[in-house]
Amino acid sequence: MRCHRWSLGPAVWALLLACGGAAAAEPVRTQDVIYGRRDGLALTLDVFQPPGKANGAALVLVVSANFESSPESVSLLSTYGVLAEPLKRGYTVFAVVPSSQPRYTVLEMREDVNRAVRFVRHNARRYGVDPGRIGIGGVSSGGLLALQVAVAPRPADPGARDEADRVDGRVQAVACFSPGTDYLHFGDREIIDVKDCRVDHRAAHDFRAWSPEERLFKPVTDRAERRAIARQLSPIYSVSRRSPPTLLVHGDRDEVVPLQQSQSFVDRLKEVGVPAELVVKKGAGHDLGLIPKDMGTVCDWFDRYLAAKEGEKGPDQPPK
Repeated sequence: MRCHRWSLGPAVWALLLACGGAAAAEPVRTQDVIYGRRDGLALTLDVFQPPGKANGAALVLVVSANFESSPESVSLLSTYGVLAEPLKRGYTVFAVVPSSQPRYTVLEMREDVNRAVRFVRHNARRYGVDPGRIGIGGVSSGGLLALQVAVAPRPADPGARDEADRVDGRVQAVACFSPGTDYLHFGDREIIDVKDCRVDHRAAHDFRAWSPEERLFKPVTDRAERRAIARQLSPIYSVSRRSPPTLLVHGDRDEVVPLQQSQSFVDRLKEVGVPAELVVKKGAGHDLGLIPKDMGTVCDWFDRYLAAKEGEKGPDQPPK
């Protein structure tokens, strides 16, 4: 685990100075924090502490695009302007790296993100955040994983050997860009069999089951079983009145994830009475260019639903 001052770059800081005055210091980045393990391999996240006074809320950002992720890809958060506004507003950001295709599927990735949220809640005091004020977000496949966890969090397991698993994986607010939400109604088609997926998404959906008799993993080919998995992975079917307030940003010319995915998800949230909004970007496709222009809107959403309650004492601020 490495902890050091981290530079957003002179251009970004010049913009921050113009918008909000001088910053007391640069953010502090703690790299390669182990939040769990899979098959004996470390799962890591990076922690970014704000340069000024922390507001006590945590943002969990799922670093996954095309169902691929790596510790090196965390740097893209800076490249695409994801971190500047949250850090300016005092959020402590946890950039989570889940497992990645081609070795792992969406099933494992989802469990990794659930584990990461539990880790953040369990270690809230360590990082100076409120365990009851956690937001989550992601882009594309990262957005899908974030929504999966938001609407179907793992409950606390009081008898778990690992203390982090003794707390639940709930979040209090969500904001995502261009996420898939419904495998069974994906635009004008359904994604059931592995070849229903885009070629570059197939490995993440190549589900296999262990055969005790043959002592090997065998592909899941039964269509009914695969349909059940597809439904399980579709956040829209887990929406309930307990789902957290959700903001989605989506381009109306998205060629990878249809706009319909966000529209139907927001409609479903509203049906059960959960605050939800959809920002439609005219003429935008499935690209990261959406992010910098809309981080203010995203942070406004988190400000609204992750604000400290009146009279509530803030968490201890950890040393930087």
